[in-house]
Order: sequence, then C-alpha cells, then structure tokens
Amino acid sequence: MRRLPALVLALALAGPAFTAEPPSSEGVDVKKSRLLLLPKSTVENSSAQQYAQMMRGAAQKNALNADRQQVERLRGIARSLIPPAARFNPDAARWRWEVNLISSRSVNAFCMPGGKIAFFTGIISALQLTDDEVAIIMGHEIAHALLEHGRARMSEQVLKSVGVSVAAMLLNLGQVSTTVLSRAADLAVTLPFSRQHETDADLVGMELAARAGYDPAAAVNVWRKMGKLAARPGGAQPPPFLSTHPSNENRIRDIEASLPRVLPLYAAAKREKAITSR
Repeated sequence: MRRLPALVLALALAGPAFTAEPPSSEGVDVKKSRLLLLPKSTVENSSAQQYAQMMRGAAQKNALNADRQQVERLRGIARSLIPPAARFNPDAARWRWEVNLISSRSVNAFCMPGGKIAFFTGIISALQLTDDEVAIIMGHEIAHALLEHGRARMSEQVLKSVGVSVAAMLLNLGQVSTTVLSRAADLAVTLPFSRQHETDADLVGMELAARAGYDPAAAVNVWRKMGKLAARPGGAQPPPFLSTHPSNENRIRDIEASLPRVLPLYAAAKREKAITSR
C-alpha cells in the first residue's frame, strides 16, 4: 500500500492498521485491515453500482455470460465457497452475491466488496483451470472482500482525493461526493493490493477451498502456472494482483507452509461429501 500523508491521519482515526484474528486449532490465521474510515454500507453500495455498470458495459459488447456452461461452473463453485466465508466475516451471510463471466483475453478475476464476483474467460483459458484451481482463485478474490481489503483501499483513495484537511469529516461522509466514491470503487478493482493483503488472501482462499471440498494444494499449481505465463514472451498479460506483490517462489513457500492447517479440513469435507452422496 502506498504511503500517503493522509494515511497517517487515517491510522490515527481508525486505530491499529491490522488486528489479528483469534488463533484457531484448525485453519489459517490472518490479519484484517483496520484502515476502514468509510462505512460498510457506503462501500458496498458504491461497489454494487460500479459492478453493475461494468456488467452493463460487458452486456452491450455481447461479452457477458456468453458461455453458459462456464457460467454455471463458476456459480456452482461459488455456491460451495460462500457458506464457510462467515468464519472470516459474518456479514457475508447477508451479502447479495453475484457471479458473472466476461469474455475477454484479460487474465483476471475479482470480488468487489459485498460479494460481487467476476471472472474473465482469459484466466480460465490461459491457465486451463481445473475446478480445484478455479476454487483457489475465486477463494483468493472472495478473501479480499471478506477481509475488507477493498474497503481499506477505497478509504485510502477517498482520503487522497479530498485531502487531509477534511479527513475528519469523512466519518459522516459530508464531503465525499458520488464521483469520488465511484472513482474509489473503480480503483479498488484496478489497483494492486499490498503484499500483506495478497498473502492473507492466498491463505484464506485456501481455507475456503478446503472447507468447500476443493484441494487446497491446487494453489501451488495456480502460482506455478501464473509464473510460466508471466515469463512467456508475448504471452497474455498477467493479472494485476501478480504485479508488485510476493514473488511466485515466496508465495508458493507460504502456501506450502500453511497446507498442514487446511488439508484436514479438505479431508473432512471430502468425507462429508462421500456420506451425503450415498
């Protein structure tokens, strides 16, 4: 995350930058951002409007949900990932989740605050994603929303836009225009997250996948594929979250170190699926 003068005041208003989640005997431990000056409802409403605008734009280009089979595949995986999301953010139970597929060569996917998910066909085709790998990527993007990384980034962008002199007024949004909020929501999708945000999203995404019955070890395959794609001359553009963030080697190392905490969850989910399918 960029260091800004406004950020100093934000931290003073919001308290510690991160708070540790309670330790658990199973699953991962993460840190949740506390740079959250903007109310949840404001962030979610602004993100929903921005998302709807993006989907309308895709529809006008006949690029929205053109591949019905892939759309149903994505939505089916999402239905499995969403129930365990409440462990990391209880508000997820009330979100109006959406999952859409955009036809584009862009190697990307995202989940905006409030559970607004989009995949681009480019990430599915370029990486030849299995269901386990889709679950890892989707879980990673959902994790950003659960840990409120977008809300933190929007708060930072609003502070940057309106200046430190009116930062105190942000608590009641008296000086924040619709234009500023819209721009902040847009940047919450297009700007890279911090390294810590990325690491936490990797780990939470693995746990969501494991609890949903998808192999968390697929995360290693995902980042190996990402690395090969990024190194390919003239290859597809890597996703934004690949740039300025942990190297693939460090990412894989952290993932492998956390696998023992989530593999038992995966085994339990598989056993439960086997029992219910009888």
